[in-house]
Amino acid sequence: MNIKEYFKYDFSAAIVVFLIALPLCLGIALASGAPLFSGIISGIIGGIVVGALSGSPLSVSGPAAGLTTIVLAAILDLGYETFLVAVILSGLIQILLGFLRAGSVGHFFPAAVLKGMLAAIGVILILKQIPHAVGYDVDFEGDQSFFQVDGKNTLSELLEAWDYLTPGAIVVSAVSIFILIGWNHASLQRFKFFKIIPSAVAAVLAGILLNTLFIQSAPDLVITEKHLVSVPVLSEATSILSFFTFPDFSQFGNPKVYFTALTLAAVASLETLLNIEACDKVDPFRRITPLNRELKAQGVANALSGFIGGLPVTSVVVRGSANIQAGARTKASTITHGFMLLLSVLLIPHLLQLIPLAALAGILIVTGFKLTKPHIYKEMYKKGWSQFLPFVITVIAIVFTNLLMGVFIGILVAIFFILKTNFKESIIMVNEGSNYLLRLTKDVSFLNKATLRTAFHKIPSHSTVVIDGTQSNFIDNDIKDTIEDFIETSRGKNIQVELKHIHL
Repeated sequence: MNIKEYFKYDFSAAIVVFLIALPLCLGIALASGAPLFSGIISGIIGGIVVGALSGSPLSVSGPAAGLTTIVLAAILDLGYETFLVAVILSGLIQILLGFLRAGSVGHFFPAAVLKGMLAAIGVILILKQIPHAVGYDVDFEGDQSFFQVDGKNTLSELLEAWDYLTPGAIVVSAVSIFILIGWNHASLQRFKFFKIIPSAVAAVLAGILLNTLFIQSAPDLVITEKHLVSVPVLSEATSILSFFTFPDFSQFGNPKVYFTALTLAAVASLETLLNIEACDKVDPFRRITPLNRELKAQGVANALSGFIGGLPVTSVVVRGSANIQAGARTKASTITHGFMLLLSVLLIPHLLQLIPLAALAGILIVTGFKLTKPHIYKEMYKKGWSQFLPFVITVIAIVFTNLLMGVFIGILVAIFFILKTNFKESIIMVNEGSNYLLRLTKDVSFLNKATLRTAFHKIPSHSTVVIDGTQSNFIDNDIKDTIEDFIETSRGKNIQVELKHIHL
């Protein structure tokens, strides 16, 4: 990709991801009970280190909301310095998993479940960002679970938000959404200005400008500091090193550290594999990410993040989806966004503190709608119930639980339909009068025993039956035992049985 294409696609996408990632990194750190700068550290490492080492062209890594509960409990139990030792060990475990080729697990996630996961994230983004869009910012940015750490849930938060409406925030979020929807309209894209400036940047700048105008001329609409992005600021009296926390290696022998490391490695790896597969599904160029390489990249990032005081890193579907929706072509956008996070907190923290959270909420709401458009549901419905039900149940389960639990439920539903289809297709029986042909069409295991017995039960006395195993490469011993039992009982019913290519 040449420089012109980079600025047209990847640099523009990097700006969008940066604007989304900044408050998410800070919000997740706050919710995890960790130092505020730890979220920025993991965001920078997720962008630069994972971006450089990963084979994924579009996925974006950083601190994940799905780990918040685990991280909070671990920090309360171990203390932050000891927790960082567990983060380092979790990274080393992930590197080992990569060399053991454990990433191949990711290839077994059903497509309907992955599409349901993306659609569910879209729904969650809309539901979770509506309170921020109206100026109710008590819930941390990046929260994705239905049941929140403050004891509330997604729906109660929505209802409560209407009691705390902030007029200025509503105006800013509405203008932000309007700009995002209209910016790429064909009538505007004829002008060079609209091609050069990304719509998300225009929305954020509009939010800053509007709040500046409110301060000058409409005090009732002013968006106060608590509704703006909060970023740690370096002063002349503080050193950059004061923002870093270092691990307490004296706790290396603490058994709790190893349990926490195993938990982090397992959950972070599973979430990463899910998100990578989901991003690959919507990659416009249909590229496939090497999953074992991804685990190694995530492991290196987590080990480094733990060494300098950062939170655990995973691939994050919200940022990856936003990256794709913003038109990214290569992983240059991921790496660039990491450098943007680094430079912004060092050089322009005061400017970042002018950004209204309502403007960012508008960006995430539009991103969420793109992920869960109605036509996606229509397309899945046209594919039949075996695809639509796992898809829609995954959506519902993720929205009302969390990402991993919802995906697990969706996979169970998908497995049910896979087994149901397998039962139907493995054993076919047809008849003409009293002559029956029972064909075993592929590998037949003990899972098909109930279907086979049902078929035998339908064969009346004084019939002739041919059981044909010509097309079957494997016949389980349980199936052979069932056939032998049928032959024994058929003698009393005067049923003639012929076996073809079946050796009992």
